Amino acid sequence: MSPLQITTRDALTGPVLEIIGELAYPHATELADLLPSIFLRPGQRLVLDLAGMEFCDSSGISALIAARNLAQAAGADVALAAVPADTLRVLHVVGLDQIFSLHPDSDAATRP
Repeated sequence: MSPLQITTRDALTGPVLEIIGELAYPHATELADLLPSIFLRPGQRLVLDLAGMEFCDSSGISALIAARNLAQAAGADVALAAVPADTLRVLHVVGLDQIFSLHPDSDAATRP
């Protein structure tokens, strides 16, 4: 199992979290624990860059939903970038592709 690494950077549209490794039990809580420290202003966009994500289980999906809830509470938007095919399939099956803004990469997700 690859350990989870999360790096944060700022873009013109708001914070970008790069998720690298496995967003799965027991490491998915690392994302949920980091979220309260992310400062979002109304109108900004929180981008979760999943290009380096190797695997996502139901715990990871829950963490993605927690990120969406944080953004909504702040009056901000959330976008997923470079979603791996397996995870995209799960998002589609459970209908979460309808509530997340999906982009091919973080550059596209951070365009104003």
